[in-house]
Amino acid sequence: MTEQAGLRERKRQRTHDTISAAAIALFLERGFDAVPVADVAAAAEVSKPTLFKYFPTKEDLVLHRIADHSGESARVVAGRAAGERPLAALRRHFLDGLRDRDPVTGLNDHPQVLAYHRMVFETPSLAARVASYTEADEAALAGALDPRGGLTARLAAGQVLVVQRILARDNWHRLIGGRTAAQVYRPAVTAANRAFDQLGSGLAGSW
Repeated sequence: MTEQAGLRERKRQRTHDTISAAAIALFLERGFDAVPVADVAAAAEVSKPTLFKYFPTKEDLVLHRIADHSGESARVVAGRAAGERPLAALRRHFLDGLRDRDPVTGLNDHPQVLAYHRMVFETPSLAARVASYTEADEAALAGALDPRGGLTARLAAGQVLVVQRILARDNWHRLIGGRTAAQVYRPAVTAANRAFDQLGSGLAGSW
């Protein structure tokens, strides 16, 4: 990449981040449905056409943070160490996320992260888009488990992603109930290990 191309990319990233930050701030303050895109563009000091170059839909202004994790489970399986079983790699990755307070695991008690999750969970159009991401993640994970495809791999992928989603939502509920991430961490690790143990039993060691 030339210096000029690198400069353009950095400028593009700054514009992207400025628009995203302005959008999230407004949505958290006033509610997703109450904020028109024109207000986001004004707050970010860009035109609406410029905004839509970076974010094709209003939902993308919020969900690009989740989209960045699209296919993550498939990448974990594909990149696992030699001899490591897929389910063991997925367990390890989830436990690492709990340790690191990755928002994807639900175990992050920063007020803005909690409010962001509430907005996503409680806004129908956002929740519907998240569901579409889940379908794509299932297909990617199934392909990583078995490139030939097939029902067994698809069922396994669906079970893994449902377990991860339930664990993350449970962690989030504990946090909005008033507990801290530090207080929830140990119970979250115990719950995750129990869940992955049950997955292993149910999948009969196939993965």
